[in-house]
Parts: sequence; C-alpha cells; structure tokens
Amino acid sequence: MAEIYIVSTPIGNRQDISLRALAVFRQLDYLLCEDTRKTRQLLTFYQIKPWPQLVSFYEQNESVRIPEVLGWLKQGKRVGLATNAGTPLISDPGFKLVRECSKENIQIVAIPGASAVLAALVVSGLPTDKFTFLGFLPKKAGKKEKLLREIKSTTIAYESPFRLVKTLELLQKLRPEAQVVICRELTKKFEEVIRGKPEEILGKIHAKVKGEIVILISTISRQV
Repeated sequence: MAEIYIVSTPIGNRQDISLRALAVFRQLDYLLCEDTRKTRQLLTFYQIKPWPQLVSFYEQNESVRIPEVLGWLKQGKRVGLATNAGTPLISDPGFKLVRECSKENIQIVAIPGASAVLAALVVSGLPTDKFTFLGFLPKKAGKKEKLLREIKSTTIAYESPFRLVKTLELLQKLRPEAQVVICRELTKKFEEVIRGKPEEILGKIHAKVKGEIVILISTISRQV
C-alpha cells in the first residue's frame, strides 16, 4: 500500500529530532518542503545521504502539486512532507494533500515530533486540561477582537512580533484580568517566557520584539 510520511522537524534546537524521522528521511524518494533551502540545511546537518529529491510544496503551489504527488504515490514511490519547523499542517501547508490522500486510500503515517503549540502550553503554567489553538491571530483588529472576547479555556495562538504590542493592548482593554504568557524563540538560544496580566507584560517587553512568538491566554482565575 502507498504511504506518505508527515515528518515533524525541530522548531529551533536541532537536537529535537527523532531517530525515526532521520530513518524516514533516508528512505524517501521525494521530500516535499516548504522551503527547499532550509530543508537542505537540515539534511546536511544530520548527514542524510543520499538525499531524497527535494520538491517545493507551499501554500501557493499546493493545489498544483497534489496530482503530481498522488501520481508518485500510486507508482510506489516513498514520499514525505516536512515544513520549515515543527509539525506539518499546524498553521503550515499539507491539509489539502492529506485530505486527497485519504480519499485515495493512501496510508498516512505521522512521524511525531516538535510542536510550538505543545511546547508553549507545557511551560506556560496555565491550565492544560482543555485548550484551544487558533493558529495565527487575524491581522484585522475587528476579527481579532471577536476572538479575544470569546476566550474561555486556555487559548494558544501564533502572533507576529510586529503585532504583539497591539494585541496585548487590545487584551488589556478587553480582558485586563486575563493571565497571559508570551513564549518567544522556544528551544533556541534566546528562548524567553514572560508571564503576567496584559498590562504587566506590556511593561516587560520591548516595542520591537523579535523572533517566533506564541501567545497563551487564560481567563480562569488562577495564579500564573
């Protein structure tokens, strides 16, 4: 039976790779990549030889690539999907491909690994029994405000560093008592976790924040 491998890769620290992921990389004929240059760097670091053929696969070309990928799979080729960092399909390309593979009875194999969502959740100090993941927060203030007003359980989202201050200011206005955690550059050299209410965090961060940002919000009355 044809199989496609959904391979998780490190979100920062390159030691966060599974032995199974490395083994799969060595067995593939094709590896679909969000950015072939970054995947090439990853394979070089892990000394993967020989390389699978790297094929660009991102949001703008996903629909065009899918028929080609299905053709390879039906020919018995071994195909994998990896994004630049973390688990594919989580705010990254791949959903449409997996959906079509399931329709064609192609086996879909997950190679678990790093995920910024779960890494942020477990270090946050916020309740973990229930949580909601929103992906990237909307750019438009109106849509963002609607989402923030509806928060109940621990809520996790990705946010641009360029919009983080405005998001915190909006939270201060809408949910001033909310417990907020900002996780920046998780697993990397300058990893930082900032906890507090919106006003407190605004007093701790710089106007020009850099790096990958995960924001977690809880309205449950509990010390962080």
